[in-house]
Amino acid sequence: MGEIAPDTHMGAVELSVSDLDRSLEYWQRVVGLRVLARENGVASLGTDTELIRFVEEPGSKPADGHTGLYHVALLVPDRPSLARWLAHAARDQTRIEGLSDHYVSEAIYLRDPDRHGIEIYADRPRDLWEGQVMERMTTLPIDVENLLGELDDPATEPFDGLPDGTTVGHVHLRVADVQATVEFYRDVLGMGLMAQLGPMAAFLSAGGYHHHVGGNTWESHGARPSGPGFATLRHATIVVPDAAERDRVAARVADSGQEPEALDGGILVHDPSQNPLVLTA
Repeated sequence: MGEIAPDTHMGAVELSVSDLDRSLEYWQRVVGLRVLARENGVASLGTDTELIRFVEEPGSKPADGHTGLYHVALLVPDRPSLARWLAHAARDQTRIEGLSDHYVSEAIYLRDPDRHGIEIYADRPRDLWEGQVMERMTTLPIDVENLLGELDDPATEPFDGLPDGTTVGHVHLRVADVQATVEFYRDVLGMGLMAQLGPMAAFLSAGGYHHHVGGNTWESHGARPSGPGFATLRHATIVVPDAAERDRVAARVADSGQEPEALDGGILVHDPSQNPLVLTA
């Protein structure tokens, strides 16, 4: 079977940052994660599980114009959780880059001090869009009044950070070429192509989810990785159910001409835009 295991999902995303204290302050105060561990310029953040890992590289610059991370998408458990975050952001006058209704989900976008993209989103019920992602997924403005209507009083609704059960729902990447991206994630890793915007963007997943991985060329057509000196994606994590599936997928990557690299806890591979991925069980 060529398809990746249907219960495959995304794990923690590791990023380099220019100033660890600044990043931790932002991701705790604004995003609502908590620090799980910190030592020697490396920190782990999450809720009840690790979601983000930072590695400090002092003086590194934003990686605009290169392949890498477009955004890491934090999936909250329900719509009231998304409304609670939006009310907190409004009270604190947080700079937001977008509020989008994608039909399959509702999403809020922002950027951290290193210009790493962040999406905070809640899924709509799966039975509304299952099997119809290509036809249904869109981008419209969120009905903010309706979303905040999930709360008794948005002005006073407490916010104690993102709730337990928040996960990395998907990772959206800046890629150099969309068709090569599709051929890797679909034909090598075995994800399903859920939607595609011609040569501009594609969305792929395991198990019929609307997308676990997105790739676009909006800022990166023909671009290269950033290299040293930039705050960038160190790796995204793809979590498969067991070691046998991890090794099977890694073998398919090897058959495609790459040399996967064994790491503690996983196997490192790269997509055609040299975005690093760790396969783990």
